[in-house]
Amino acid sequence: LLQTRFHSAPASAPERRPLAAARSCPWPREMATTVTLPADSNQAQGLAKYAIDFIGGAYGDNIDASVWEKAEQFHTDSVMCGVSALAMQTNAPSCLREEALTYPDPKGAKVFGSAERCAPEKAIVANASAVREWDSNGTVFGYNPSIPGHTAGEFGHNDFYGVVIAAAQVTGRVDGKTALRAMICVDEIRGRLAEVFSLKSYKIDHVLHGAIASSAVYGALLGASEEEIESAIGMTVAHYVPFRAIRAGKQLSDSKGASAALSTEAAVLSMRRAMRGFVGPKDIFRNPEAIFRFFEPTTGTAASQNSVDIALVNKVRWGPGPSPFNIVLSHSGSDFAVCGMHFKLGLYEHQSAGALEAIIYALVHNPDFAAGGLGAIENINIVAYEPAFGIIGDPAKKDPKSRQSADHSMAFIVSRLLVKAMKSGKVPSTMDAAWIEFMLSPYDYGKDALYDAETRSLFPRITFEHGGAEFDAKYPDGIPTQVDITLKGGKKISSGMVMYPSGHARNTSADLKKILEYKNRMLGDIVFAERKVVDSFVGRLVSMKSASAAEVGSLYDFDWSSIRSHPCID
Repeated sequence: LLQTRFHSAPASAPERRPLAAARSCPWPREMATTVTLPADSNQAQGLAKYAIDFIGGAYGDNIDASVWEKAEQFHTDSVMCGVSALAMQTNAPSCLREEALTYPDPKGAKVFGSAERCAPEKAIVANASAVREWDSNGTVFGYNPSIPGHTAGEFGHNDFYGVVIAAAQVTGRVDGKTALRAMICVDEIRGRLAEVFSLKSYKIDHVLHGAIASSAVYGALLGASEEEIESAIGMTVAHYVPFRAIRAGKQLSDSKGASAALSTEAAVLSMRRAMRGFVGPKDIFRNPEAIFRFFEPTTGTAASQNSVDIALVNKVRWGPGPSPFNIVLSHSGSDFAVCGMHFKLGLYEHQSAGALEAIIYALVHNPDFAAGGLGAIENINIVAYEPAFGIIGDPAKKDPKSRQSADHSMAFIVSRLLVKAMKSGKVPSTMDAAWIEFMLSPYDYGKDALYDAETRSLFPRITFEHGGAEFDAKYPDGIPTQVDITLKGGKKISSGMVMYPSGHARNTSADLKKILEYKNRMLGDIVFAERKVVDSFVGRLVSMKSASAAEVGSLYDFDWSSIRSHPCID
């Protein structure tokens, strides 16, 4: 049944020229709705030209309404994640927000809930850290089989919208439609890079793609030239490559959640330096000693993830050559990267979405399962693909001791949802209603929930199984997961393979707007004392496209002194 269902710090730079109009460039090849940056071209400068032209409207006003709506939804979702993380006094966002306010800059940008201006990169690092803290905003898997070579399957998250708002606050001239267009641009660049180069294959953190996009978009909004943006991208890649050391081990630190923020801070600082005249490495994608050709050589040796020939005597290996990929970027129509990104309908690592969908389906369609309570469960076997099996299905993560570890533990996530469902005393009759009723909130990962006896009582009864080649082949097109529940007494409930759970870009059955509306209110109620204040704040976000430049500049403003008081969640 499920298979059938789911297959259907310097001072601010001086004001620069406005966004440039289209200029001649010898390399991008333009199609009706896309521009291609060939592997044998200077792709760093090509990205710069694309960002300048796209944000400046040089390609016309031909973006489909569905793209604008999707960008508004992802941006709103990210902000509500961010402000609620601050309200619950999470560590990294609080530290970085306080730090940002020690860098006053009257021509700078603003952190969430403050009218004070500070150095733009400091506001950006604070806001991006808050957005990412819950690990509950959008996700991309870098997979678009409709474009040759765009199936690398790199992860990524919608953490970078604050770059646009900071640029709008610095310039004072970015209206809502331009800001939303710039957000689409950020997602397009980082999303397409995720499709052509898998950073995780080389133990590099996925946030680097977002940092590159942030350099380009911040520069374009500030009026930087193509050459200045190229320099900033070159500096970002040459000086600030984040490795996945932040994700190693059983218990994770603040560095994991703040990775996108710290990389974006470096990227924006690089852009500001470039606009002051600092010249960074040029043509970084074809540079044989930068990460792209270093890990995927295009001359002198075969590319291999297991053995990269770095012998210095191989002169051809280190000589001129193309980058390992073409980059195809949309500028019109509906096939933008943001439309292939996925929502998290609550707090959980996205690769657990298939298991959650299967559990919710079992509850909705098997009343005896829900009525039997936790004690009736003998075993829950979760069959998953790599990398989900190795990352969040790791048996070592059955004993999480921090919130950051719990939200990367399939055992904890599934157990917590089941405890919540069984305690509710009722199970809704529809999947949408059940997702809303059992939505995992920040409270489900706090210190009390982390050591809840009932939650932990399920851990020994949960087993994991790698689905093998059959499951692996279906990722990242979907999230192939199967859950088999054995009840005491012998009854078995099997989900079959879940491919496109609720929130997935290819899911067509969920009422996404309704579920996201609930999620926004759930997170907003953590921040604001009155529902009307929540709705007003969310309303400004979802209608950003029609906002004036002044309204965009104050989009993240609210009275910090009046937010709800919470003890630190951790």
